[in-house]
Amino acid sequence: MTGAPGAARPAAVGLDLGGTKIAAALVGADGTILARHTRPTPGEEGPEAVLDALAAATRAVLTGGCQDPAGVGVAACGVIDPVGGVVRAATDRIAGWTGAPLGPGLAARTGLPVACDNDVRAAAGPELAALDDPAPSLLYLSVGTGIGGAVAVDGRMLHGCAGIAGHIGHLPVPEADGLPCSCGGTGHVEAVASGPGITALYGRLGGSAAGRLEDVVRRADAGERAAADAIAVGARAAGRALGGLANALGPGHVVVGGGVPKAGARYWSALRRAFAAELMAPLGGLVPRPPRHGHDAPLLGAAALVTALPLHQPPGGRI
Repeated sequence: MTGAPGAARPAAVGLDLGGTKIAAALVGADGTILARHTRPTPGEEGPEAVLDALAAATRAVLTGGCQDPAGVGVAACGVIDPVGGVVRAATDRIAGWTGAPLGPGLAARTGLPVACDNDVRAAAGPELAALDDPAPSLLYLSVGTGIGGAVAVDGRMLHGCAGIAGHIGHLPVPEADGLPCSCGGTGHVEAVASGPGITALYGRLGGSAAGRLEDVVRRADAGERAAADAIAVGARAAGRALGGLANALGPGHVVVGGGVPKAGARYWSALRRAFAAELMAPLGGLVPRPPRHGHDAPLLGAAALVTALPLHQPPGGRI
């Protein structure tokens, strides 16, 4: 493994690894996506199959395009240690993913240098880079099937011990008291504010069977009280946790992304009210907003990791 490289080459490969899908892109130095590829994540087959699929996705975007990229950046689910290149903790969406040698394993398969990080931190990278501030501080929350986050202070993304910094979904909130969390603990914001958490809460509030959050949102839009209350409670829990964290970190910018905020105005209103209620006076003007970048943010952020994080080199050097 080497330290962060100096001058970047013209393009890099960005990989976005999710529980069900791998997205890949060849990204030019100016941020233009030159080639794309998607394939299913073979999560049930274990880490070796997933690493093979990541390597295949890399080759797919290099075919007919740049054959000498700066390297490969991977934005992956789980607690990712960028220095060790290892998955330190993960849910069971990918069997045996905890402990997987993501950086070294993919470098060996591709013959290219590899940088890796958590997917939410990678998605927050382009958001941080776009801020018109010489030393920006950013608090970034992603609310979807799970809840993740990223924290940047004075222009530097925080990783923390073993890459765990930013896991906002595992802060305790009273709305989740006693509820089991995906991490094995109880009472964490993810248990009540994630998409599945809000859907489960809707059932506890007396709602009829709902398979996913979109069903709850449609029923709230149709005037069903239990559905509207479930969304409001989940948003309030997320806003409360975010506001408390803002007091601790003093960010100049707060961004909330992911699929759940697409629930609309009632979600944003509840989240912002709860957030504002927690803030100390010096942060009174701080308001959470949606991200500037769309669904390509993890790919763009992943490609940028090649110039920002340590690179894991292939055995015997670059092919």
